[in-house]
Amino acid sequence: MITIRLNKNIENQLKYLAKIRGSNKSELVREAIERFLEDNEDLELAQEAKNQMQSSKSLMELRKELGMDR
Repeated sequence: MITIRLNKNIENQLKYLAKIRGSNKSELVREAIERFLEDNEDLELAQEAKNQMQSSKSLMELRKELGMDR
């Protein structure tokens, strides 16, 4: 369980959004946190992939290594 404090403007926006979506504030906050965590996981994966590409070999190096260039 978690407790958060929101300024009045954000809380009013959250109430309004919950009302028009037929949901409640807790569900909207839960959904937003899940998206935030997923986005951060995606960012970490993208950074790992970028780091791996930076340490990758050139096409010429791969061709030589695989015996494709004679």
